[in-house]
Amino acid sequence: MPFKISIDKVQVNAMPQEVFTGQIHVIDSMFGLTAAVAALRRAPLVGFDTETRPSFRKGVVHKPALVQLSTLDDCFLFRVNKIGMPAALAQYLADETCKKVGLSIHDDFNVIHRMSAVSPQGFVELQQLVGQYHIVDIGLQKIYAILFHKKISKGQRLTNWETPSLTAAQQSYAAIDAWACVKIYNYLMSGEFVPEESPFISPLNDEET
Repeated sequence: MPFKISIDKVQVNAMPQEVFTGQIHVIDSMFGLTAAVAALRRAPLVGFDTETRPSFRKGVVHKPALVQLSTLDDCFLFRVNKIGMPAALAQYLADETCKKVGLSIHDDFNVIHRMSAVSPQGFVELQQLVGQYHIVDIGLQKIYAILFHKKISKGQRLTNWETPSLTAAQQSYAAIDAWACVKIYNYLMSGEFVPEESPFISPLNDEET
């Protein structure tokens, strides 16, 4: 029988909260930039996300404040509202030989284009990948909960990402969003996830088949 895998908010909220256990590196000046990009280039896979200061006024759109790039052990938070888009970071994002993974990446690309003409290359879109495993949810929090039975907190999403100093909570939130993309990709590619054994299976209705 055809089936889908999905989860509701009640189920997600009942799960234990995920915690980032790696090292977080905040890059808010040119100091450390070269070493950060070099570390990313050595990684076989890097998770990607961006954060933008929220706008609560219609028609007001801000430029990106943060670009997050994470390996399994280290997350680099590039404060692009302070340092702009340095050539080394732009070249890394545009390098198709450096494998990167994200979720709803074209939205992030559009955000980046507000400040830079860089054309990101070498990216895998998780929303497309999870569909191959019968997962119909497309948000990071739900996908992560389905695969790892843990909740990614979204409590910091609407905070001010242009604040002079990022709080520990903001840093953790930003790191997890990029790091989780690596974990999801690696888990699916490992073959350990068996869709037919997921506890979140439900049959497709006539309109979905």
